[in-house]
Amino acid sequence: MIKQLSTKEWQEKRDKYVVKGVSNGNRAVAVKGKGATLYDLEGNKFIDFGAAIGTINVGHSHPKVVAAIQEQAEKIIHPGFNVVMYPSYIEICERLCEATPGDFAKKAILLNSGAEAVENAVKIARKYTKRQAVVTFTRGFHGRTLMTMTMTSKVKPYKLGFGPFAPEVYQAPYPYMYRKPDGMTDEQYEADVIAQFNQFFIATVAPETVACIVMEPIQGEGGFVIPPKSFVKHVREFCSKHGIVMVADEIQTGFARTGKLFAMEHFEVAADLMTASKSIAGGMPLSAVIGKAEIMDIADPGELGGTYCGNPLACEAALAVLEVIEEEKLCEKAEWIGEVLESRVRKWQLEYNFIGEFRRLGAMCAVEIVTDQKLKTPNKDLTTKIAKAANEAGLLLLTAGLDGNIIRFLSPLVITENELNEGLAILENVLSNC
Repeated sequence: MIKQLSTKEWQEKRDKYVVKGVSNGNRAVAVKGKGATLYDLEGNKFIDFGAAIGTINVGHSHPKVVAAIQEQAEKIIHPGFNVVMYPSYIEICERLCEATPGDFAKKAILLNSGAEAVENAVKIARKYTKRQAVVTFTRGFHGRTLMTMTMTSKVKPYKLGFGPFAPEVYQAPYPYMYRKPDGMTDEQYEADVIAQFNQFFIATVAPETVACIVMEPIQGEGGFVIPPKSFVKHVREFCSKHGIVMVADEIQTGFARTGKLFAMEHFEVAADLMTASKSIAGGMPLSAVIGKAEIMDIADPGELGGTYCGNPLACEAALAVLEVIEEEKLCEKAEWIGEVLESRVRKWQLEYNFIGEFRRLGAMCAVEIVTDQKLKTPNKDLTTKIAKAANEAGLLLLTAGLDGNIIRFLSPLVITENELNEGLAILENVLSNC
């Protein structure tokens, strides 16, 4: 049994025994959560606009997810799929193959984390193409393992001091419409970024050496940067032309967050492989690579997998999550959340000169905090101040962006109107005091 300690005692114990390399955006000690609300040891309430960094789209302790886990735990916890099969692993693979974009035969593999999914997608692409180079994008984030850390763009805090990095990884330019050059139209900028992308494969790495291009359809840690449809389609066409495997990293964008089950649906593009994790299993550790059967089957038995991959508790939770998304119409709910946020932020932009661009796809929303709206200079210090004050006032709020100046909104998609308004009221009060 866990000891009954005060928050201060838990904080002291955390500082003594847990490494400082693991960050805590909030030092409260959570003991209970329902929907979009968490409670700490003292009974203080927190409206959750972070959702475990986009992991709890169906909310904390959704009854269907809890029931699925409990029922499975009473039967068997983990026989190991590579030792003996069980139905839920096969069933969730089937559901994912049916649900992901692409009118072609698919297969899937289950893993534990987003980083594992990305690493395995790279492994599969390399073996299939017999090439080594991997291309990602500026501001991209793919994980903290050696390979995925190399693929990630931001140096601090993810990469500094952890080298040497994996070889043959390159970062291509990714469009950022808010920061396009002055005087350039959207159409001109889109054409310019595509030209830069093409030039990258002349100046930096030859396409015939590239195994895969790994692309977030919306950049997550990079600041919720949304690319034009023309750019995503160009990447797809470029991959097809040069025999490169296109990998869509949907770890943060998947499972109704953007108003569709997967963000690639917005761009009318199907990648060859897709990685999924975070909200796949309602908070249980699970990830997947789903893709073209001919590519996925390139690996021989024993070359892929891991001890805990596709744990039956997580698989059952994932099946419950898909039911909840459909039954509670969370894709439609995501669009409603986004509309409410957009309406509120538009008013803030008129009141506060430090509120820069608001951007969203569904409920994947972000605000740029700047020194002023004309110069658009990133204001990291104010962003940190806002997030800290919000957390102290009972709103779990996360930041992002290469410059650390993005407030991102990732509330559970089951959030009620009252919870959403309560959270926005907290943030509004914080902004008025900045």
